[in-house]
Amino acid sequence: MTQAPARFSARDYAAALAVVVIWGSNFVAMKFALQDFTPFQLGAVRYVFAILPLVFIVKAPRLHWKWVLLYGLAQGVGQFGFLFSALRVGMTAALASVLMQTQVFFTAVFGFVLLRERASRPLQLGLLLAALGLCCFGINYAAPGAAPATTLWGLVLNLCSAAMWAASNIVARKAQQASSDFDALGFVVWSSLVPILPFVLLTLVFDPAATRWEWVNAPWRSWASAAYLGWVATITAYALWTGLLKRHPANRVAPFSLGVPVVGLAAGMGILGESITPWQWAGVALVVAALGCVVLGGLFRRR
Repeated sequence: MTQAPARFSARDYAAALAVVVIWGSNFVAMKFALQDFTPFQLGAVRYVFAILPLVFIVKAPRLHWKWVLLYGLAQGVGQFGFLFSALRVGMTAALASVLMQTQVFFTAVFGFVLLRERASRPLQLGLLLAALGLCCFGINYAAPGAAPATTLWGLVLNLCSAAMWAASNIVARKAQQASSDFDALGFVVWSSLVPILPFVLLTLVFDPAATRWEWVNAPWRSWASAAYLGWVATITAYALWTGLLKRHPANRVAPFSLGVPVVGLAAGMGILGESITPWQWAGVALVVAALGCVVLGGLFRRR
């Protein structure tokens, strides 16, 4: 007999909202940090901040080491290696925050293929509204007269990052199935050890020799941004996110990330001075409608 999924509590909704705000604002921090770090340097520095000092305090999670390794590679090297590269070669913070939400579609596909998770009707309608919202954002950047600082490589790398985020969602869910009582914070902290060495090796192989040590003289703003990415956007947010994935199906949790572009656009407008076009406002409205459909529709359906 299949056990019914647990209901979202007030604590779960609060955790989801905190993750949305943190991840929405962290695209601005990435842009600041990438002014002085290369993508691979920022990846290594981010995860050094993420493990210190918690790796000496938090116990290793009680589950097979392969899940820690796979999560660290997918979420660390994969997601952020691609994302930092996209932001560096040609992607705005606002558009990146939107394109990352295609992970919802990747997660739904991966969840169906690997976990046999089926999408409820509210989720299906929410995904449709979200897809229309993403189309509005795409039309905005393709419209004549628009001058976004984006490139084709930036778009491709951003989508690869979203796919790797979805893969990490599935890994977290599989880890929960293998060992349901593991600690979410310990899982995130110890998996943050995994990306450091690969990022250092990538820096040595791909970064020009002239830029390998420039990060040492980076200004305080870039270091503060890297610390925010490590301690807040990685440890705090991913511990909350992984905790949600432990308690609920992946395709039930993933749609909450659709609120990230709303915060990302607001942060881009308020901090980076980015303007919001009518097409972007249409996209924001559809994304908010999608969230309302998934959250409120699911509640009404259960009642």
